[in-house]
Amino acid sequence: MNKVNASHILVKTETEALAVMHDLRNGKSFETLAKEKSLCPSGKKGGNLGWFSRNMMVKEFENACFSGKKGDVKLVKTQFGWHVIRINDSD
Repeated sequence: MNKVNASHILVKTETEALAVMHDLRNGKSFETLAKEKSLCPSGKKGGNLGWFSRNMMVKEFENACFSGKKGDVKLVKTQFGWHVIRINDSD
């Protein structure tokens, strides 16, 4: 895998991240949650970060993205906070 297309929702606490995961499991739209909850500017675009390759993101985030497959939703902590990540596609 050379590149990944991913979206994320950035929140401050693990509790907030788990609440987002709960809402996703109960059918709430990832894009809607990103717009409502994400602290990242990408939240305005539904959390979409577009395509990126290795060494473009912080290591924990990158590892989560490059170890997943299309459709996976993962939870990871970085220096920025807690990320709920969705893998949109990969090549």
